[in-house]
Amino acid sequence: MTLHNRVRRFSAILAASAVFAFSSPAFSQDVSEGHLKAARAAVAAIDATDPFDNILPQAAAALQQQLIQKNPDMQELIGRTVSEKALALASRRADLEKEAALAYAKVFSEKELTEIAAFYNSDTGKKLLDSGQAVTRELLKAAEIWQNGLARDLAQQVGETLAAAAKATAPSNAAAPADGTQPEAPKN
Repeated sequence: MTLHNRVRRFSAILAASAVFAFSSPAFSQDVSEGHLKAARAAVAAIDATDPFDNILPQAAAALQQQLIQKNPDMQELIGRTVSEKALALASRRADLEKEAALAYAKVFSEKELTEIAAFYNSDTGKKLLDSGQAVTRELLKAAEIWQNGLARDLAQQVGETLAAAAKATAPSNAAAPADGTQPEAPKN
């Protein structure tokens, strides 16, 4: 999983948690306007709600497909109606943005949110968001090579130790043949 996606997934989880845990009107009154503004800036800087961009288009496409399958003769009307209604619902995205900001405001102080926004709006922060996926891919490759080397070395070392232990506990004279005959005595 990429760093960028991890940040987004964490943000999404945090935002979803906030919707359920902090959706009461009393909570929103506890957050000052400045704190909420800083939270909105941080949410925008880290693209916290971007993973949800496709929810409405996907829901509209699925509904349109389902309705057209049931009523193929109404395809044009269905397409037009679904598009109109989906566009009308797009304004509700602001609700998600507000809930995400409230979630961040609950966890971070106004100062911390301002620092988060400043960092992710800086060239370095933007580079982290943009390059995080490539860095994570390289890290995962390195971790896989490291894991394979560890597993190989562990198996080799354990095998050597077990072989030495088996050799040390084996009787000094040769084992009896599997056919049940006795081995010949050494000739002088």
